[in-house]
Amino acid sequence: MTDQSNALYAAIYAADFPAQAIVRLRPDLHAHAVAILDGVAPQERLCSLNLHARKRGVVPGMTRLEVEELGGICVQSRSIETERAARMILLESVSQFSPRIEETVANYACGFVLDITGTERLFGSPAILAQRLRAAIQSAGFRASVAVSHNFDTARIKAAFSRGITVVPQKQETTSLAAIPIAALPLDEEDYETFAVWGIGCLGELAELPEEELIIRLGQKAKLWLKLARGLAEHTFLPIEAEFELKEHIEFETPIEQLDSLMFISSNMISNLVTRATSRALSLSTLTVRLDLEKDLTYQRLIRPAIPSCDRKFLLKLLQLEIAAHPPQAAITSLTLTAEAGQQSKMQLGLFAPQTPEPSRLDVTLARLKALVGDDHVGSPRLIDTHRSDSFVMENFTVTSQPSPRHDSNVRVTLRRMRPPRQIRMHLESAKPAFFHDGADRYGVQFAYGPWLTSGCWWSVNQWDLEEWDVVATNNLGESTGCLIVHDHIKKQWLLDTLYD
Repeated sequence: MTDQSNALYAAIYAADFPAQAIVRLRPDLHAHAVAILDGVAPQERLCSLNLHARKRGVVPGMTRLEVEELGGICVQSRSIETERAARMILLESVSQFSPRIEETVANYACGFVLDITGTERLFGSPAILAQRLRAAIQSAGFRASVAVSHNFDTARIKAAFSRGITVVPQKQETTSLAAIPIAALPLDEEDYETFAVWGIGCLGELAELPEEELIIRLGQKAKLWLKLARGLAEHTFLPIEAEFELKEHIEFETPIEQLDSLMFISSNMISNLVTRATSRALSLSTLTVRLDLEKDLTYQRLIRPAIPSCDRKFLLKLLQLEIAAHPPQAAITSLTLTAEAGQQSKMQLGLFAPQTPEPSRLDVTLARLKALVGDDHVGSPRLIDTHRSDSFVMENFTVTSQPSPRHDSNVRVTLRRMRPPRQIRMHLESAKPAFFHDGADRYGVQFAYGPWLTSGCWWSVNQWDLEEWDVVATNNLGESTGCLIVHDHIKKQWLLDTLYD
């Protein structure tokens, strides 16, 4: 428990949060009047707006028709998912100043109160901390007011009804709240009308009323109102857990069909993800793009750089190549970017080791190759644990700092695989190879070892049934060669598969 006499709180209040959540991801709207509508058509009502719209005469509660009649107003529908992602980002930006945070405002605004007791040695005086806190909020793309007080509710109310930064000195809470409207209190409509009849319009006028007579007329709830108005209310702090999730989401009022428009918006979203990751000394190891399309379609792709990166231009280029190679099949209604954080790899090169290419150039080259030949034809081959010859799968290419295993330099036999195997005509004697023709020469078999039988996957179209022979054969010129002869029982073919050197 925090000692109430020594406690210190910093409250932040982000007004018109639905508008802020959308505008921060749309640089093209920063200089325009933006209005956000909530509800289902035709009963939509204006719930949030930015400063440019307020200067144009737009007020909350207006209908879509009333807003559009003013002209020059960018009208957007409210996006709950976009606000949820923005709330997590705002919470993450303020959590670097205190681990104890309580959420105080929701719906059309977003507010938090931080317990900053004992943080003077880390962040300086309350005024300096408030400035650094507001700067962190602005760098995250939000506009908010900050108030610091030794009383929880005083800081909360002052932040909601003031602009900029306010530091309330201790024992001056009543004076600082005097001019704030009485609407700051949790009043019922009937109680509000009662105060209006009495001529009480601000907290300062309420604080001067006698407590006993007020409680007799309005009940025990008036005792709490008096404490709030005088800055003396007690509060039990209920901290929340700040989660770290690298996610950005935006919904489009008009479906997007052009790739350039999507990349313009994605650039700002990737920049925000990188900034949040680098603030924790992390990079982006994966980037998942999810597009909601018209006709209830969904598009999702995973981008995994060879090495975790925090290069904004490089990640945007990978996203552009991925979407260009796999274009969506319908117009885009919303965009979600989710990233996983990872430690950037460090590779120590030897003094005489050749310089490796830059990871960004490698990833861009791989992405372009995949666009040309397909995803399944670019990567690192991995052998499958099976007896079938040449069985492998392609995996994503990754750069590792592990040294390559050393192989024995005393190699006695090498082989050269024929790709594809060369078809031959085989003559058997006593069920063993005797001689064969490869289309150019005739080879007589001197020694034949086998057969080695392998088969499998009889339940699928990929089944195989092979008979292998290791032979030593001599051609017409008397030259000897070692080779592997394969009899494919399914295709009924004899194949020259391998030459031994």
